[in-house]
Order: sequence, then C-alpha cells, then structure tokens
Amino acid sequence: MKNSEIKELTTQEIAEKLDSQRATLTRLRLNHAISPLENPLQIKETRRDIARLLTELNKRR
Repeated sequence: MKNSEIKELTTQEIAEKLDSQRATLTRLRLNHAISPLENPLQIKETRRDIARLLTELNKRR
C-alpha cells in the first residue's frame, strides 16, 4: 500500500485497515513459525504498511 493510497482514505478506513493488517501480521508470524513462508518478505511489507498507517493517523491527530 502506497502513501498516496493511504492519504485518500478516511480516518475510519485507516483504523479498519490497521486492524486488518495487524491480524494479517499475526497470522503470517504464526504460519512462519510452524513452517517457513514461501515469501518471508510479506512479514516485512506488512510491518511497513502498519507503520505507514500509524504515521498517517498520527499526522491527522
């Protein structure tokens, strides 16, 4: 998810995306602990998406 896409979202949508990304990160970490992921960079990308969403939320406050 790009910054330009995030800026177009409402605050409510950002909060919903943040919750879904956190759930995805938890699921990816658990799956990776059980058996290696096909693409472990997904974890890194998801963490960065969460950081981008949090940054945009803090800018709006």
